[in-house]
Amino acid sequence: MKTTRRQILQGGAAILAFPMPARASATPDEMALWYRQPAAEWTEALPLGNGRLGAMVFGGVTEEHIQINEATLWGGGPRDYVNLQAGASLQELRASIFAGKIDEAERLAANVMGRPSLLHPYQPFCDLRLYFDGQNDAGDYRRSLTLDDATSTVTYRSGGVLFRRDAFVSHPDQAIIVRLTADRPGRHTLSIGLDSPQPGAKTEAIGTDGLHLTGQIPPRQNPDGAWLASWTAPGLRFAAVLQVRIEGGTLEREGERLRVRDADAVTILFSGATGFRNYRDIGANALERAQGYLNAVSGKSFEALRRTHVEDYQALFHRVRISLGPGGPDRTTDVRLKEFKPGTDPALAALYFQFGRYLLISSSRPGGQAANLQGIWNQELMPAWGSKWTTNINLEMNYWLAESGALWETQEPLWDMIDDLQIAGAETARAHYGAGGWVLHHNTDIWRATTPVDGAWGVWPMGSVWLANQMWDHYRFSADKTFLLKRAYPAMKGAVRFVLDTLVEAPPGTRFAGRLVTNPSVSPENQYLLNGKPEHMTYAATMDLELIAELFEAFRKAARIVGTDADLSEDVKRAQNRLPPLQIGKRGQLQEWIEDYAETEPQHRHVSHLWALYPGHSISPRRTPQLAAAAKRSLELRGDGGTGWAKAWKIALWARLGDGDRAYGLFSGLLAESTLPNMFDTCPPFQIDGNFGGAAAIAEMLLQSDDDEIVLLPALPQAWPEGTVEGLRARGGIKVDMRWRERKLIGVTLTGKAHRTVTVRMGRKSATAALAPNIPFHFDGRLRPSKTERR
Repeated sequence: MKTTRRQILQGGAAILAFPMPARASATPDEMALWYRQPAAEWTEALPLGNGRLGAMVFGGVTEEHIQINEATLWGGGPRDYVNLQAGASLQELRASIFAGKIDEAERLAANVMGRPSLLHPYQPFCDLRLYFDGQNDAGDYRRSLTLDDATSTVTYRSGGVLFRRDAFVSHPDQAIIVRLTADRPGRHTLSIGLDSPQPGAKTEAIGTDGLHLTGQIPPRQNPDGAWLASWTAPGLRFAAVLQVRIEGGTLEREGERLRVRDADAVTILFSGATGFRNYRDIGANALERAQGYLNAVSGKSFEALRRTHVEDYQALFHRVRISLGPGGPDRTTDVRLKEFKPGTDPALAALYFQFGRYLLISSSRPGGQAANLQGIWNQELMPAWGSKWTTNINLEMNYWLAESGALWETQEPLWDMIDDLQIAGAETARAHYGAGGWVLHHNTDIWRATTPVDGAWGVWPMGSVWLANQMWDHYRFSADKTFLLKRAYPAMKGAVRFVLDTLVEAPPGTRFAGRLVTNPSVSPENQYLLNGKPEHMTYAATMDLELIAELFEAFRKAARIVGTDADLSEDVKRAQNRLPPLQIGKRGQLQEWIEDYAETEPQHRHVSHLWALYPGHSISPRRTPQLAAAAKRSLELRGDGGTGWAKAWKIALWARLGDGDRAYGLFSGLLAESTLPNMFDTCPPFQIDGNFGGAAAIAEMLLQSDDDEIVLLPALPQAWPEGTVEGLRARGGIKVDMRWRERKLIGVTLTGKAHRTVTVRMGRKSATAALAPNIPFHFDGRLRPSKTERR
């Protein structure tokens, strides 16, 4: 195969395009973010990552800045958040809520907070800086992030020379690789340095080709109002190591930096690590770990490193391909976002979807931490909301895309986290509630806090129930019985046990007296008006009832599959029959609380009471039309505004209601109002759940599924009249490829992993497909099987 000059500039690695049908094809330029200027601020920089190391590439000409994170570098240290006195206040708290003395209940809530009552923040790691000589007159500048190979590239001309800078973060090799090339020899003269925003970090040159940066998180008193815990003891140790290779020219140490002169090409290898072993042990040797990663790659050529990186990444990214129509790869991404109007540039929606998948691959890989509020990227010592894991929507939303977007491996860190949370949550369940099983409230950090934190709104013990439901849904997508038996079922059983032990009978004189209800309860972060005053706490908030009802149903199914716990299943069935029903309020809306209260903030960002519509399944227009109509009315009353992630959730909700144009209108708002120049979602500020939720919502507009039914193009908007998608996943482990034109299906292919029969529906048409393992089953646009299928 002939090697082109373009491939030489990329480092000599020739990468072949994957063959695709015409309408689903996407050139690297179509699946790329690109700009005509360097990043002026962090939210313009381009993200790279491998699930452990994250990098934000600014692309400067005279100075390149790459801001780096390591997923286990957090403030604080191992600790037990359990409040051993919390249980003593539980009965009084419940009695106050049942009596309608909510002010008193919210004062008592302080007694059940964890110790401390605030959590610790995710931290920035270090910064790699390259200082270039003699490149002040740059022209023909281009900065890009190619989603097809997860590579950042900067090119420009200076002094008649074409300079190129490539960077990627390899998951197989656990390193950041930066490659500098030019179309003329001897043109690279620069200094290379490492520094850190962490106080006390030290950098030293090692020999003539290496740098070490070492440090330890110092004690910190965070200011009041930061909503972050302080800590009084030194925390995690951390270390970064860097090695420079040159082709031609000279390399020497220059104080705490390295100096390159007149090189033809430069390759920089970087890795880093902390002392984190697990949430109870931070005693590992950070420098030895970091050096071990670097030693493992030091003998590999740039071409070999790049090839391994691309093969690993594309094995995940290439599972799904999408085209939603023509767009503007000839315009820079910031211009496309600024000029976007509803009904224009459908290719930007396809780019947004694939960017979401790219971010999930980059921030969550097996062996690492789950994607947090900012994925893996953070430059602040005191990031918004601690850049931790908020478990009343945001953590769960981060992983909706993993199922429909065929990225199941990215969920491994989430399952690992749940393993930890079951241990910590069992201690909280016992101490705070006198209950078995495990519990999780609305936030956690790397030290696996499971207690209530922040304030009265933190007394929401449903995080474990939501995550258990999410594990069951993974089983529904994957049909992986080993996962069900080994991972999901224990978590589900523990969540069920906690719920059974904490449900209480509503006393006489209360609504639904004699029914089993949750108490205490909140509707996440929202408030209602009681006697003109905003309140959080209640009993039996609608979301609680939805989460519990679906968990109970899922557990009974899972127990039958696993073949155990028949007695517990009967207990669950009896409790399920005693839950209060969902209610429709006086405005026709799905009621959010046990009473039809007025909201303090009618257009609040959370739509927690609509969980049963999405991501849950117990409300649907076909099976529960009255409740679906009430959910629709709730959405209308909430409006189309809100944070980026709130818009993303509403897009999926409207998709479940089958209203593609309303869903698309919200997606247009997500792009126009809640997307930063580098396509990060903004809450504000930056919060990555909107990226993941928005991408998952696009998939929901194109494909919906239940255990035995697949619905094609259920919420296709007028703005996407033609398109192709290959590789979306439906429940049952079914791969779906389809094409449409003029908003009409042309054809669909289903490929399953096992023998099963499914109903396929498109509008009013439906058909049945009898699937066999790994054998494609084809329908035409009228849902007629191909001749092969009819035999």
